[in-house]
Formats: sequence, C-alpha cells, structure tokens
Amino acid sequence: MTKETLPKAERTKQYIAEQAAALFNQLGYAGTSMEDIMLATGLSKGGLYSHFKGKEEIALAAFDAAVRRVTQQVRERTQSVKHPLDKLRASVEFYRESIFTPPVEGGCPIQNTAIEVDDSNPVLRERVQAAMDFWKNGIIYILQKGIEQGVVKPDTNKMSFAIRFLGTLEGAILLARLYKDVQYFDRLAEQLMEMIGDLEMERPRD
Repeated sequence: MTKETLPKAERTKQYIAEQAAALFNQLGYAGTSMEDIMLATGLSKGGLYSHFKGKEEIALAAFDAAVRRVTQQVRERTQSVKHPLDKLRASVEFYRESIFTPPVEGGCPIQNTAIEVDDSNPVLRERVQAAMDFWKNGIIYILQKGIEQGVVKPDTNKMSFAIRFLGTLEGAILLARLYKDVQYFDRLAEQLMEMIGDLEMERPRD
C-alpha cells in the first residue's frame, strides 16, 4: 500500500510523525513541546490528540519516521553495489557526505535519541535499541552473504565486527558534527576502511 492509498487518518499520522521527526532530532524529547509540534504541523492540539495519545507516542512515531528516512537513503545508495564489503564502504561514504546535510535535520536520530533518553524514557530507549539492533543485524547479514559467496573470510566474527563498525562510525559522526570539521570523520573512516579490508578474501584478477 502506497502512502497515497492509505486512509486519510493514517496519512495524517504519517504527516505528523514526519514533521515532528526533525523537531525531536534537533531539540530532543525534553526540548520539544506540543506547541512546537502544533506549529510544525499546522494542527491544533485537539487535532494531534485525535491521532496520538500524547507527546511520547508522537516521539516514538517521529523516531521511526526519522530512522526510516535514513534507512531508505542508505539503501538507495547501496542496493546496486554487488560486493558485500563494497556495500559497507558505500555506507561509510554516504555518512561522510551527509554529515552536514543529513537525511533528517539534526544528525543521526539513533545517536541523538540514545544520548538523551538513556534511563529517562525506557519506552523510547527500547525503540532506539531496536533500531540499532536492526542496523547491527543488517551488517551481520551482509557479512554472512559475503562468507557464503567466498569474498569474506570465513572465520570473521560477525557480531564483533558489527559492534566495532557501528561504534567507530557513530563516533566519527559525533566528532565531525561537534567540531564542524569533516576531517574528524575522515580519520576514523580510515580505520573503518582498514577494518573492512581486513575481512576481504583476495579478489580474482581480471
């Protein structure tokens, strides 16, 4: 079912979530008010409450919308890449290019939300963990496919690599945005590329 064919109520819910995504990603959960969401969506408080029970429910939907937008753009960048490890390389390059022009204004929604909620909002924290698990499992899946194709070393510890990859990538994004300097990303991206290269079986010569 496409967005255009969804019932009007569902389209409105998606619209609210998408408009609120940038707000929560920039201002955080605590810093975003219902008035902010009203202003961004053009809806009254009653209009918002007719679709969501409250701010937390909007925040959950907004986070999902933000992650969905990032995932879609990464997938568009990598889906035509054939070699599994080249998919990882392409994803690193995607994040480098989008540090200061991210899919969702404010930066990485997983990173931003994880830093803020921690133990203050367990429901939203669980949603962030689920998004990170999805990302982590996607990397593990890519590596497994590479092993099956004979292009990734068979003794690769897929879980360990995925955790190190995500930690290094998120750290690179954080430092680059903190200092407003892509060179901080580039230094850690070098490590990421070395990590990826270490997994690769020798490619056949043409």
